[in-house]
Formats: sequence, structure tokens, C-alpha cells
Amino acid sequence: MTSRDFARTGVPGLDDVLAGGLTRRHVFLVEGAPGTGKTTTALRFLLEGAEQGETCLYITLSETEEELRDSAASHGWTLGPEISVFEVVPAESLLDADQQQSLLYSSDLELGEATRQIFAAFERVRPQRVVIDSLSEIRLLAQGSLRYRRQILAMKHYFARQDATVMMLDDLTAEMRDRTVHSVVHGVIKLEELAPDYGAERRRLRVTKYRGQRYRGGFHDFAIKTGGIEVFPRLVALEHRTGYDRSPQSSGLEAFDRLLGGGIDRGSSTLVLGPAGTGKSLVALQFACAAIARGEKAALFCFDEELGLLEARFLKMGMDIAALRRSGALLVEQVDAAEMSPGEFAQRVRDSVTHEGVHTVIIDSMNGYKAAMPQENALVLHIHELLQFLNRQGTSTYLTVAQHGLVGDMQSPFDVTYIADTVILLRYFEALGKVRRAVSVIKKRTGPHEDTIREFRISQAGLELGDPLHGFQGVLRGVPDFVGSSEPLMEVRKDDLPR
Repeated sequence: MTSRDFARTGVPGLDDVLAGGLTRRHVFLVEGAPGTGKTTTALRFLLEGAEQGETCLYITLSETEEELRDSAASHGWTLGPEISVFEVVPAESLLDADQQQSLLYSSDLELGEATRQIFAAFERVRPQRVVIDSLSEIRLLAQGSLRYRRQILAMKHYFARQDATVMMLDDLTAEMRDRTVHSVVHGVIKLEELAPDYGAERRRLRVTKYRGQRYRGGFHDFAIKTGGIEVFPRLVALEHRTGYDRSPQSSGLEAFDRLLGGGIDRGSSTLVLGPAGTGKSLVALQFACAAIARGEKAALFCFDEELGLLEARFLKMGMDIAALRRSGALLVEQVDAAEMSPGEFAQRVRDSVTHEGVHTVIIDSMNGYKAAMPQENALVLHIHELLQFLNRQGTSTYLTVAQHGLVGDMQSPFDVTYIADTVILLRYFEALGKVRRAVSVIKKRTGPHEDTIREFRISQAGLELGDPLHGFQGVLRGVPDFVGSSEPLMEVRKDDLPR
């Protein structure tokens, strides 16, 4: 189909899910409980038509015109002369108790009168886009599945002859939830609102039917913000592939590069594991600063730490995060896991790469990312698709995971080591009455690496690595045994930052 065969909804992301928009001259159903965003979607659909020079009509059976215009104004929209609003109200005689009849149910009169008003309004305006809000009123007046289906069929055939694209809204509040309309309409979009145990509500949508059109299946997160609805299409990594040079990227530290077998390959993912305070964020930012020094851009998505504290902390290590932010070389975003859905987060990471030209992405930490996910299985799938997308864009990704405990046997809240291309392990260990730090590379898919364990320290100069700890065994247990003949530990200096 060409773009002219689709009536675009104007909702960011929704037309991507629909693979172009709504097929013209057909009837579509948008259903969902009250508060899921049906009216906002419908208004945006009509505003998009008005911007294309089309005549539009909003037929409301449940809200007043004033309420609709107030809803539009809350998003900064104005319903111009191209958009007509028509209220379907019962005739005055039907509201007069003296005029009630006993031989004919009032619902029969009201249904016929409502249908007559709808068709009369259409004949008067002759629109190309129509919204009917909502089907619950028609369902209640029909008082039966057969009459309801026939009424919807009659409206469908009428609008089809008029070359109009129709969006029907259903708030699912009627006691009799008749789903026969699903078989009548051309497509169905279902909106849902979820209430997690903690945090803001989450909204998602799914296209459950679209005749003759391939669409993006599954659930897609969306948010209602000032300015309308924004849909975050589910990321499918296979749809995004670019060519790039898979060359090793230096960390900026010669000893670290030797440990990594030459560096981290571009377009790969690296997982930095370790207990709290071992320097996971510093290791990830070391690679980001090295990328910026090469003239590239990097992005840091921080779940766990307040930005002011992060900037002050790293300034003591010689990394001026604030200056890098001001220069535009480093994009830093504080992510509130309780307020942002996983789909929205993935979209922000995606935009930083495709729109901002970022080639290094840091997610700090995966523990915060997990807090945004309702189920652990879904978390692994989200991470897999996101990492595959970033890899195919030639972007180097660094993930941090805080393990439970401080020394000895460490436990991770979830296992994502098999997803990452490289795994860097940080550990505390005790030696000669002091707590020290050790680093090792336990996995690298893209090439060889050292199998040694090196001590490292954090000082005012940043990250410094020592020689391999050949004289110790059991470092990863936290309390190693010295079996060597010479002192392999790094010398303690006055500029070492306190642990």
C-alpha cells in the first residue's frame, strides 16, 4: 500500500506499530477501560486529519463538547473549524415522563433516534474521518447481542459507502460485554492500564486484529503526557542492522587493555560484576571517557545515583562529568525506575544512538533496570533485544550489576552473564590487614584475554591497575593465601581515596 491508502493516527509510535496507520474507508475499534487514553488517541487522530486538510467529525454519546474541548486544551490542542463536534442527546419528548409509552420500550426509540442523529450529522458535515464515542451507549440501548451487531453492521456499511475512515471507541463499562463487534470491524486496538505494587501506573497497547495488514505484534508500552500519547514500539533487533568496523577500543589504561587482550571490540556488550563500592561505575566511565577522548559521544543512564552526587564523586577521581555534559560529549540521564516503563527506557536508549550519534552506552545499574520490570523472564528478553540492537548499530554497551554480599561467595540478583560478550569481575579481598580490590576478565567472546587476577586501586588519578597477583591464591574467595616469594601487592599511597 502507498502512504495515501493509510490514514495516519498522528500518535508517535502508533503508526509504526500499525505499519503505516489505519487503512482508509474502513471501521476500526479502539477499546479500553476508562483512563487508558482512548479519547486522547481519537482527538490526535482527528487533528492529524485536519493537518492534512481533511474534514473531521467527533460524535460523542457520553461527553459534552465542552469536556472534549477542555481535554484537547489540556494537551495544548485547539479543535479548529476542520473538526466538528456533535453531541448525541435524546429528544426532549423522550425525557418527558408524560410522553413515555408502555407498548414500546424507550430504548427502541432512543436507539433509532441516536442512529438518525449520527447519520444526519454525517450528511451535514461530510467528513473523511469520524470518531464515535462510545459504543457502550449503543450497546446498552440495543439490549441484545443481535440488535447490537446489526446496528454496528448498518453503521459500517453506511460509512463504507461514504469513503470515511471511522474510529469507534469502547470503554468496556457495559454489563454485557459483547465482543461480536470484533468480527465486524476491520481492526482492533486494545489499550490497557496496569497498577504495579509501587510506582506510577503503566500503560500498554496491543493490536489484536488488522485485516489484510501485517503489523507489529505483542504489547507496546505507551505514556500519556502533556501533548498527547507517545507509544514505544517493542524493539525488534533483527530489523536494525548497520555496517561498522569491529575494531578493539582502548580503555585508556595500558594495563587494563592487556588484561582485556587489547581492549573491548566495538559493537559488543560488557558486563561489570561486583559488590557495592568496588568501582563498577568507574570502570564503565573509564571506557566512556576513552571514547570521548577519541572524539566520540557517550551516554550514561543512571538508575541508582543522584546526578549531583555522581558528578561530585567522580570529580575527585579526575573525571569532570559536568564539563563533559556541558560540551555535549556525554549525555547523562537520571532514570526513575518507578516512573518509567521498560519500553520507554529502551526508546530513550535507542534515540540516543540513532538521533544523538552516541557510540558508547552505559546502563548503571541493571539492578535498577530490574526494578522497572514486572517479571524476571521479561527482563532478560528486554535486555537481549536492547543489546542486540545496540550491537548491530556498532555501539559499545557497558552494564553494571551489583552482587549481594561483600566478600566470599557472591550472588547476583539475576544471571545475564550469558548475554554479554565480555564479563569483568571485581572483588574485595583482605591482605596484610587491609581491604583491597581485584579485577579479572572471566569471559570475552570476541578474542583472547588474560586469565590473571590484577589488583587495582581508586585514587585521585582515577583507576590504576597493578601487576598480576601471581603470589596469591584464593583472591576471589576474599581471603587469599600467599604462596609466592615476592610482594606482588600495589604500594599504598597518600592519594588513595578512602574505601
